[in-house]
Amino acid sequence: MLVAGAVRGLPAVAQGEAMGPLRVHPGNPRYFADPSGRARLLAGSHTWRSLIDLATRGKPEPPFDFDAYLDLLQANGHNFIRLWTWETARWDRGAGFAAPLAWSRTGRGTALDGAPRFDLHSFDAEYFRRLHDRTEAARARGIYVSVMLFEGYALQHSRGWEGHPFNRANNANGIDGDLGGDGTGVVIYTLRNPVVTALQEAYVRQVVATVGDLDNVLYEISNENTGASTRWQVHMMHFVRDLEGARPLQHPVGMTFQFKGGSNRTLFNSPADWISPNPEGGYMDDPPLADGRKVMLVDTDQLWGIGGDTAWVWKTVARGGNPLLMDPMDRKAAARWDPIRRSMGEAIAYADRMDLAHARPSRRIASSRYCLAVPGAQYLVFVPGDGAVTVDLSPTNDSFASEWLDPDTGAVTAGPPTTGGDARTFYYPRHGDAVLFLWKEA
Repeated sequence: MLVAGAVRGLPAVAQGEAMGPLRVHPGNPRYFADPSGRARLLAGSHTWRSLIDLATRGKPEPPFDFDAYLDLLQANGHNFIRLWTWETARWDRGAGFAAPLAWSRTGRGTALDGAPRFDLHSFDAEYFRRLHDRTEAARARGIYVSVMLFEGYALQHSRGWEGHPFNRANNANGIDGDLGGDGTGVVIYTLRNPVVTALQEAYVRQVVATVGDLDNVLYEISNENTGASTRWQVHMMHFVRDLEGARPLQHPVGMTFQFKGGSNRTLFNSPADWISPNPEGGYMDDPPLADGRKVMLVDTDQLWGIGGDTAWVWKTVARGGNPLLMDPMDRKAAARWDPIRRSMGEAIAYADRMDLAHARPSRRIASSRYCLAVPGAQYLVFVPGDGAVTVDLSPTNDSFASEWLDPDTGAVTAGPPTTGGDARTFYYPRHGDAVLFLWKEA
C-alpha cells in the first residue's frame, strides 16, 4: 500500500516561539538542541547568491529571489542554510562581479574595477540590511541560518585579490593587506597584520550587532580558507564568543574544511561547536560513525563542490551526520536535484518522529550497516540496492510497526507489523535503494 510521503513543509514560526539559540545537545552531541532541550537534525540546501548579487563573466544576472528560495526550502521541509558572503568585488578569475560588500564604496579615487574605492571605516548599509532581513525571513519559515563571516576560496583560486577591499589599490585608507607580497592577499587570514585584524574584528562586531538578537543564527568563520588560517580562525571563534558573552543570546560557531592545505584533524581539534569535514575518512561514499566530538554538518560543497545523491543523504543520516547540499538551483536539472532536496526533508521528518536525543548510529544493528537507532524503540535503516535487510530487535519483545520509503520518488509503503526479541528480516517490495523505519507501537 502506498501512502503519503514523509516530507511535510516547515510551518511558520508562531509569534513568541523560540527556535534557539541552538546548543550542542548535552546527552547526544551529534546534534544541536533547541531551547526545549529537543535534539534537532539540521539539513538543507544552500547556494552562492543567497546574500550578495553576482554577475558571471561580466554579464548581469537577475536579482536573487530570496522569497522563492525560501519557498523551495519550506516546500521540501528544510530547516538550515548557509548564508553566503563574498569579500571581493571581482571573482571568477576577475571576470565576475559581486555587490554589495560589507564596506561602503564611498572612498575617493577609483578602484581596479572602475568603481569608487572602499572606505574601510564605513560599512555598507544595504549589505547589513540584507543580512538582517534575510536571516529574519528565514526564521519566519522555521529555518536556521549559518551566517558566513569570511570567504577564503576566492583569494586562493579566483584572482579575488584584484577586487578585495584590503588591496591598497581598492581602498581610500592606505591599507595594504598583501604583506606576503604574493599578489593573492591570503596573508589577511593570518594574524600577521594587526591593522587588518582590527578591521576584520570591526566587521565581525557589526555582524553580531546586526543578527545577534535573532535566535535562528549560527556562525561560520570562513568558507574553504587556506590551511595556514587555523590560528586566525581560532582567534575569530574566541572573538565571536567574547562579543556574545555580554549579550543575551550566544550562538554556535563553526569551522569548515580548509581548502587547500587543511585536514579533518584540525577541525576536530578546534574549539568549534560544529564542523564540515573534507572527504578524508569516507564522507563521500561510506561515512564514518559520528562519535559526538563535534556536531557534523556534512556538506556536499566540502566533498564534491557540486555532487551528492539520495544515497549519500541517507548514509550520512544513518551515521549520525547532518546533511547539507550545495545547490546550484538549476531548474533544467530538476530531475537530479529534486530527489536530494526531498530526501533531506524526509530525513528531518523521520528524525522528528524519533527520540533523537537517545539515537545512536550503528554498523552492527542492521545488516546493511546503515542504521540510526534508539535500541528497543526506533530504527531508521538505509538499505542500498535491492534485497532484504536484517535488523537486530533483541532488546525488547514488544511489537513494531514498519514502513518503507523510496528515496528517489518519496513514495512510502506501509510494511507489516513485527515483534522484537530477535533479529528480524524485512523485504523491500519494490526495486532500488530504500529506507526502512521501525517504531515500537504504543
